[in-house]
Amino acid sequence: MKINEVEQLVGITKKNIRFYEQQGLLHPKRNMENGYREYDDTDVDCLKKIKLLRKLSLPIEEIRKIQSGELLLTDALSRQIIVLEREKTNLAETSGLCQTILEDGILYQTLSPDKYLERMMQMEEQGTKFKNVSNDTIQKKRGSIFAALVFILIMFAVIGMLIWAYTEDPIPDLLFGVIMLVPIVVILAVIVALLQRLKDLEGGEEDAARKY
Repeated sequence: MKINEVEQLVGITKKNIRFYEQQGLLHPKRNMENGYREYDDTDVDCLKKIKLLRKLSLPIEEIRKIQSGELLLTDALSRQIIVLEREKTNLAETSGLCQTILEDGILYQTLSPDKYLERMMQMEEQGTKFKNVSNDTIQKKRGSIFAALVFILIMFAVIGMLIWAYTEDPIPDLLFGVIMLVPIVVILAVIVALLQRLKDLEGGEEDAARKY
């Protein structure tokens, strides 16, 4: 089967099918003649299982462990029930705080956040988990960009040292040019890898509730 057929059969987008393959959850065979992926009934069954577990909010890492036998499905589901119960409690507490603010009849212009933030802090101390406003994807992007910039700066430093060495003790121009190509190629490779990394961070798994 082609990926379009699998998409229609399972109800999972092509983007997610490729994402699960990248994550090591799916291993379709490849046609030796043209290199295209060839999906079979085993792959379809695997995707259906992934779809079920993702719709139950099981993390990708846990599904990977279940597939490898490192984690039993029963243990994963038992743990997931505890997680979902905690989330239900957190949602109820968050809903209650929303109701409190609503009943206070406060407009945005006159909203005093300190009072409610203090209330939220007290609730967090008692175990309530509110949504974290930090964006993990943004942090990963910043980390990737920073690491790439550091490496590129190191390569520029290497280029500077090579130029200095050449002025102090010249070598044949052709040999110097070949040596200079090395850090330049490395810089270009780092830029390409960074762009791919940023693309991967943007192209993760689509939201199951909307895309399945």
